[in-house]
Amino acid sequence: MKTLAALTATGLAAVLVWTAANAAQTGVPASAGPADPALIEDLVAANRILYREGIVDGFGHVTVRHDRDPNRFLMARSLAPDLVTADDLIEYDLEANPIDLDGRSQYSERFIHAEIYKARPDVVSVVHNHSPNVVPFGVSGEPLRPVYHMAAFIGDGIPVFDLRERFGDTDMLVSDADRGRALAEVLGDAPAVLIRGHGVAVVGPNLPYSVGRSIYLEMNARIQAQAMALGAPVNYISPGESQAVLGRGENRGYERPWEMWKREAMGP
Repeated sequence: MKTLAALTATGLAAVLVWTAANAAQTGVPASAGPADPALIEDLVAANRILYREGIVDGFGHVTVRHDRDPNRFLMARSLAPDLVTADDLIEYDLEANPIDLDGRSQYSERFIHAEIYKARPDVVSVVHNHSPNVVPFGVSGEPLRPVYHMAAFIGDGIPVFDLRERFGDTDMLVSDADRGRALAEVLGDAPAVLIRGHGVAVVGPNLPYSVGRSIYLEMNARIQAQAMALGAPVNYISPGESQAVLGRGENRGYERPWEMWKREAMGP
């Protein structure tokens, strides 16, 4: 008679074989497995932080690479960010295919995230938002430049992606792989890319960076517009100063504000 352990092992093996066979038949890859609970918690918190800081409203999204497989990322179902819970998260491959959709609706612009992850192995988290003070710099021809030391990561400036240049008149959404790939090309190795008449995509080596950069990019845009409105020439932070600031470690890895933001969003 087989032991319970042997039966359990046999059952698990059968499940794995069935999963692999089913994946081959359906074209849906097998899951990378459950993500680290701490990563799940931080992704839920990131959604709520961005809402509370005025970076997203009912629209916008944030993602993170799966900790078990860099070719997968985690993203909420199509939902207002402040309402996201762990049960709303979906695993995707880098073609923006859902692994575990289970009937849930999807964000149409998941291709922003998939194509950036594909093009930038250094990127672990992506935020797409429509933060109001940033949008004017994508339509005015006025470059977004660092005026505030907390936004020194802007460096020489933020590139602008214009869908119309490549695709003509569109619905302004980055809703397929071709548009996402074109956006990733314009992003290059920058920390963010403006999307003309739409918003911005911000990247980082982890969630605190992508969230922190999104918040301070919005602050910098507001301060820059205020400085320009004064009428005198603006004394921007120089590329050398930006490098010196970043040489200390970009805002200390956002460790201090991240804990504050997370506590405010999630409770103690």
